Order: sequence, then C-alpha cells, then structure tokens
Amino acid sequence: MGCGFIANQKHLPSLRLLKNVSLVAFCDIIVERAEEARTKYGAPGANVYKDYKEMLDKEQLDVVHVCTPNRSHSFITVDALEAGCHVMCEKPMAINSAEAKKMIDAANRTGKTLSIGYQNRMRPEVQLLKQKVDEGVFGDIYYARALAIRRRGVPNWGVFLNEYEQGGGPLIDIGTHSLDLTLWMMNNYKPAICLGSTFKKMNREEEMYTNGKWDVNAFTVEDSAFGLVKMENGATISVESSWAINRSESIEAYTEFSGTKAGADMRGGVRIFGVRNGEWYVDVYPYDEYVAAMKTTLDHSDDPEEEIECVADAKQWIDALVTGKKPCVLPEQAYCVTRILEGIYESAKTGKAYIFD
Repeated sequence: MGCGFIANQKHLPSLRLLKNVSLVAFCDIIVERAEEARTKYGAPGANVYKDYKEMLDKEQLDVVHVCTPNRSHSFITVDALEAGCHVMCEKPMAINSAEAKKMIDAANRTGKTLSIGYQNRMRPEVQLLKQKVDEGVFGDIYYARALAIRRRGVPNWGVFLNEYEQGGGPLIDIGTHSLDLTLWMMNNYKPAICLGSTFKKMNREEEMYTNGKWDVNAFTVEDSAFGLVKMENGATISVESSWAINRSESIEAYTEFSGTKAGADMRGGVRIFGVRNGEWYVDVYPYDEYVAAMKTTLDHSDDPEEEIECVADAKQWIDALVTGKKPCVLPEQAYCVTRILEGIYESAKTGKAYIFD
C-alpha cells in the first residue's frame, strides 16, 4: 500500500528476492505508480488498486506493507489488521502516540503480527554492536547520542515538507531511525521527561542543495530538531536531527553510547573503547568484514551494499511470520520512539519540559 519512493527503494526489491513471497497486489492513489510496481515486481496475475479498502476486500492477503505518508499509517494498518493481515508499517509508527496506540490495540485484538520498518537495525555493524551489548560488554549504558544530521539533504519529493501529512520534518523522518537504534542498544523504553527545540533557520537557504532545490513555500516543517531525554532510571539521551545545517559532516542512523564497562561508536564500522589491564584501549571492527559475512548468510552476495539491511530485514520479518517467532522490531518499542518524538515536538512548541505519563 503506497508504491512511491520508499516502497521502490527498500520494500519491493527486498521482498522480490524471497522465494517464499509472492507480490500479488499493489495499491496507490496514483494508479500509474501501482501499475509500474506491478510490472517490475508483481507475480503473474497481480492486481492493481487505487482504493486500499477495495484491495483488502477483494484479495486474500497474508501480509500487507504500509508505505504511505505518516498521517495514514495508523488507519490503514488498523484496517489491514482487522482484515486478517499481518502488517509491516514503514517508519515512523504513526503521526502521534495516540494513533500508534490504536495500531497496537488492533494487533492485540486480532492476534496478527505488527512490526515497524526500522531496517537500520539489520545493518551489519549494528548487528555486531547489538551482539556486544547482549554479551554485557558495556555494562549499564547511561548516556547516549542519537544522531541524524545532513548538511544539505532536504527531501524535495513526495510530502516530506508537509507538516499535516508527515507530522514533522527531520526529527520524525530520520531522527526516528537514530532514536530507535539508541533505545534498542540501551534496552530502555521508559522515558520520564524531555526538553526539545526545533528550528526553521535553513529552509530558505539557496546554496548547496544535495537533492536539488525545494519549494521554500511548501517547507512547513522544521529543518532541525534537538532533544534531551531523561529515562526513568536516570539514563540520558541526546537527540540531534537535521536536513540542513552547518556542520562538518553528515551522519545518519547513528548511535554512540557510554556504559559502566565500555563505550562505543559507529565511525568506520564499530569502535569499542574503555580501560583494559590499566590501559586505554580502542577495539576496531571494520565495516567491510561484516558486510561480506552478512551477504554470505543471506545468499545474496550480488546485491548492492546499500540494500543489504533491507534484504536482511525483509527476511527476518517473513521468517518470523512463518515460524511464529517475534519480529526484530516490536510495536511496543516503536511506540516508545513515537512517544519521545512527540514529547520533543511538544516541548519545543510550549517551551517547557514534557513529562511522560
């Protein structure tokens, strides 16, 4: 459901590679996009729809992928769950926490599986880092940074600049990935309070457009957003997100953190640092080695490197449905991400701290 950029970049190419998946129906309010997707990815006899409700009514579907603008995530997901489908919904989970809660309630009510498209969890270096976390290498992780920074990378297609459709700008678009990774590493989903700031400082800038010029009059969301989140146990997270800012480098879907035993970052792969035998150490795990290993595991060694996490994510998602195991991303985890995003936006709006219930 939704055959635009994100469906064609991440979901459809990956699902097509799975031998136990048939793509049998495509829906988009722009029918031509659905027809193009069917031609490129569809199984023989696949159908095209403009109305997603008609698709749910006429097709016998096992799984639905929701790849529409943020505002429609909730009601489409709920309708698909009620129709008896498992649902993978593209990030962010929903436009606000109330809508996200409706999705969880529908999944619990129907007994169907719901997951959210935080594909960056399946990046090779992220998987390695999570393995080290689970092994107890870092001890108690009490401080982290979630970074999603572009120097000049404003998306000038679709509805990314439309606050009504998206609910926000870079924070809800790319900041959501970094925050998800950070919470996952910390295994901490209990926020207590946050402070947030949003800015519209660079939205009319006319130099150094990475993706080409954007319509400055349509740019109704923030161009940068920042937050400081304190969890119930005192752990603290700094959140930084921007589509356009004067910084020395761009860095996305990134987390770094400090624990009582060691710390880590993701610069050039995975770096773990601390004190060992009375001396400072930095252990470096090169990125390329883990890309090669994951390609071998997936049996898709000829896939473009930038798509490997999407293939891995699609595989674990479908495997979870076949085996009855839980998918990598649980809806309750994604719900916490949405709550924090909402808290940062609300704090920025009111100028006051946002306290979580």
